Amino acid sequence: MFVIEMKIARPVSAVFPRLARIEDSPLWYSAVKSVDRLDPGPTRVGTRFLFRRLLGGNDAINEVEVTAIEPNRALELKSVSGPTPFAYRYNVEPASDGTLLRLDGAISGRGLDGPMALLRPLAERFFRRGMVDNLASLKRLIENDKPVSRHASVDRA
Repeated sequence: MFVIEMKIARPVSAVFPRLARIEDSPLWYSAVKSVDRLDPGPTRVGTRFLFRRLLGGNDAINEVEVTAIEPNRALELKSVSGPTPFAYRYNVEPASDGTLLRLDGAISGRGLDGPMALLRPLAERFFRRGMVDNLASLKRLIENDKPVSRHASVDRA
């Protein structure tokens, strides 16, 4: 398990919609090459996505499910198939000069094959380092973004 915290100089109302637009993950998550929504309708608990990632130079596909969503507070994702199973919980809260984004993450090296299998014991350390870079990219994207006009469709039930 790892925790990453990052301050973003934008209000929660600008940060959370960016996180909730899961299909936009390739804009800031370097290993993710594409995301396809598998379920129609607004993003809600149970909505599934297909993540295509580049993992050690090879293509990897994970089916990912939203396991919790609280608009402008929290988003939780969990892989349900594919290599390197992971669970991420993003929390956002107002801070003095913007938003505090916190990621609680867990990932394993299960499913790594060939020479990549040697990295299994170190997987969480490598993925944590990568997520620090990814969240820095998200921060730059949000801070340089115009005000969000297209809010993610989120089921508030």
